[in-house]
Amino acid sequence: MSTWSNRSTLVTAGFVAGAVAGMLVWSYQIRRSRRALFARSPVRRLAALGHLAGQPSLENARVLAEYVRWESQPMLRKRAEVALGRMQRLLG
Repeated sequence: MSTWSNRSTLVTAGFVAGAVAGMLVWSYQIRRSRRALFARSPVRRLAALGHLAGQPSLENARVLAEYVRWESQPMLRKRAEVALGRMQRLLG
């Protein structure tokens, strides 16, 4: 019986560790995408915009609104406006 108890403890610990690791990686990716949104490279900004557009939250909507005011390239600004509008409707 103790063998099953040890196994179930290890499986549970592995599951919890995996969940925590996943949350940390996700958090890191979100922070990295927000920083890339204001990068010099338009390609990095486009990629970050696409990523943030798929992650609706109040914080991301605030960042996108700031980005719309900051962006000087019309194509990227328009994409951000569309993403922000979609996000606002989803959160609305």
